[in-house]
Amino acid sequence: MPFLRKSLALLRQRCPRCLQGPIYRLWLTMHEQCPVCGMRYEREPGYFIGAMYVSYGMATILIGLIMYLLYLALPDWDLGILVLIATGIFIPFVPMATRYSRVIWMYFDHWAWPSTLSEDNGSVPGDAKK
Repeated sequence: MPFLRKSLALLRQRCPRCLQGPIYRLWLTMHEQCPVCGMRYEREPGYFIGAMYVSYGMATILIGLIMYLLYLALPDWDLGILVLIATGIFIPFVPMATRYSRVIWMYFDHWAWPSTLSEDNGSVPGDAKK
């Protein structure tokens, strides 16, 4: 059941480590770290560049699917017009795609390169505060 729990947490946009803390504070404003376990969401400057690839893939699949459905419904229309209509239908979903692409990127990153608690909190093990 760990896969099911992680999938549900991803859909609910929760922290990839504790699966409880919300990632987003507002519609497009992220927390800097998990309110529950303290995991830093942005590990380094430019961290979410990888999320752009995820977003591009999501957009390509969704626009392609919309185009296919439009083509089935309107087979005599010009393909260029169908591309414009499909893109216009997709545009309202861009903020949602942005949110989910970041969450998917964070889950992938946490799976591929798990961090330690000290890395997530920004401290170095054995580093005493003066």
